[in-house]
Amino acid sequence: MPTAPPPQSFASTLISHGVRAAAVRNPDRPALVCDGKVRTYRQFVRRINRIINAAAEDLRLGPGDHVAVVSENRFEYLELMVGIGDLGAATATPNPRLTARELHEVLLDCRARVVFVEPQLAQLIDRESLPDLARVITFGPEFDAWLDRSSDRPRQALAEEWTPFSIPYTSGTTGRPKGGLVPHRARTQNILAMAVEYGCYGPDQHFLSTTPMCHGAGFTFLYANLFFGGSGEFMGRFDPERTLDLLQRGRHSGVFLVPTQFHKIFDLADGTLEKYRDNRLRTIISNAAPLPQATKEKIIDYFGAGKLFECYGSTEGGIVTNLRPRDQLRKQQCVGHPFFATFVQLLDENRQAVPVGEVGELFTRGPALFNGYWQRPEETAAAFHDGWVTVGDMAVQDDEGYFYIVDRIKDMVITGGVNVYPREVEEVIATLPGVTEVAVVGADDPTWGEKLVAHVVQARGAQLTADAITAHCAANLAGFKVPREIVFDAELPRNLSGKILKRELRSRHGS
Repeated sequence: MPTAPPPQSFASTLISHGVRAAAVRNPDRPALVCDGKVRTYRQFVRRINRIINAAAEDLRLGPGDHVAVVSENRFEYLELMVGIGDLGAATATPNPRLTARELHEVLLDCRARVVFVEPQLAQLIDRESLPDLARVITFGPEFDAWLDRSSDRPRQALAEEWTPFSIPYTSGTTGRPKGGLVPHRARTQNILAMAVEYGCYGPDQHFLSTTPMCHGAGFTFLYANLFFGGSGEFMGRFDPERTLDLLQRGRHSGVFLVPTQFHKIFDLADGTLEKYRDNRLRTIISNAAPLPQATKEKIIDYFGAGKLFECYGSTEGGIVTNLRPRDQLRKQQCVGHPFFATFVQLLDENRQAVPVGEVGELFTRGPALFNGYWQRPEETAAAFHDGWVTVGDMAVQDDEGYFYIVDRIKDMVITGGVNVYPREVEEVIATLPGVTEVAVVGADDPTWGEKLVAHVVQARGAQLTADAITAHCAANLAGFKVPREIVFDAELPRNLSGKILKRELRSRHGS
């Protein structure tokens, strides 16, 4: 049956539309603030237009192309993602802390035609071995000159709302980098729901973001307030005392913090904490890893009751569930109810619904789903089931409809709010002479949420040390992927089929 054409009133909702509308309403209002520097909406939109024109005319970018941004937090990060998105192209966002090897794998996989990069990181890019790479542009004088040569005249957007605008990367279960194709629709629909749920987004609101923009949440929770014409302040790098100072001195209605950041805040001296106790916050949002119940109690005691929201989500599903302030102490280790316009179901191994109180694999469906994994048709097929998406998390639902994450099918570890797949770490350790077997698991950690623990079996006669293994990992992996504990075992526990029992290893660490 032929598909009916859209009505003449239809227009795709793109990630840029919110800031463009805000620039018309109030062009001189501050849109972004960092370290005392300000971008007004007029400036922000003009720079977006320059990026679009320069990318189209100088770089010859268009629909379906990919670029990458390798950078710490900066104004240009947001401007590039929005501008490149209007062209119908997508931006890969690798973590700037990756090693040269890891970064090369991402740039090769996403087939980036252009890389925008911090000057001090440019040497990590092996241009000769990236066949799709046409240009590397460093931030600073080179980027500014490139932008100044273009026009700020508006150009018609070439994207549709289902077009991917970002490609966040994680390591797949095979240890290979895996990029999720996140469309404009997924982000804008989540942002619209966030305004209703959190109460801290709007034209008169001020939001503080403390997390890296290379993470989906770091971008979305900051950009949401720009979408509605408010102002967003971000930090180049997180500092616990400076965060409290900003919240005390500013007019921030909301802040986004991950569990590790809360731990660092509460590690401050009592006198320092007391000094910054006052704030005007309406909303505190936490995401990326589970908040320990003891930490929730500290947050509520310090920042005030009725403010803390904890949400559960993923690159693939957007924000899936949300636990509201009234339930933070009542529902322990809980991730809340499904988010707006989002449906959640728990299925068994036969894809049948499980009863209330029983564990099942969590599937979600709604307007914030990703399009699939870039160049990973088998993994995309495994993630989808009749329009529902799973990332392999196991959960249980109580009789009030609240959900609780209880385990992961995949062995992903969330350390400091960053996803790490043990297989990648295992493969690096296995290249070290003298290693016979290795299994990496996550263990509970009061600061990082989880830490990586490597269980290593040595070859006969080998005399490996924990320091040697750590140094080998540090030379080949980003710092957050380096195990914080090395355990030498005579053998690894296995089931009857020979599979390593990681659950047993985790139990040794109380996880």
